[in-house]
Amino acid sequence: MSGDSFNDLLSTQIGNEFAASQQYIAIAAWFDEHDLPQLAAHFYRQSVEERNHAMMLVQYRMDRHLGVAIPGIPPVRNDFANVVEPIELALAQEKEVTGQIEALFKAARSEGDALGEQAMLWFLKEQVEEVSSMDTLLTIVKRAGDNLFDIENFVARERIGDSGVDANAPEAAGGAL
Repeated sequence: MSGDSFNDLLSTQIGNEFAASQQYIAIAAWFDEHDLPQLAAHFYRQSVEERNHAMMLVQYRMDRHLGVAIPGIPPVRNDFANVVEPIELALAQEKEVTGQIEALFKAARSEGDALGEQAMLWFLKEQVEEVSSMDTLLTIVKRAGDNLFDIENFVARERIGDSGVDANAPEAAGGAL
């Protein structure tokens, strides 16, 4: 079961979360360079959130004495043709992460690791919100067409995906940012 064990998938997921964080920085910078400060701020926050997720998994590994090795990440995409592309990428990324967390949950369950299974429940709940908010943002961006001002107003007004501090969130190694 090597490579598909809960322990192996958990190690890989730390890298996946850091990769998501870096991709969101690239998206935020692209929006910043295109004078879309609300979208940029939204994705900078998303980057910090993904970083915190990675650090939660690091803390979990330390708490369980599983050892920690921080993996490298693949290059991120930096160039986009229009405002829709980065959000489509973000939605696809969130759906991919959901599948990865589901695989972690299934691996923990199949291995009889109740603690691992329980730890993944919070991440599964989080992914429902992440996919939903990114899907909403993509819908709004497509509806707005070339009216970037409406998109910026929507993001500023709605603060999508910003549900505040979750008291039930796992502890992040070094503290959440």
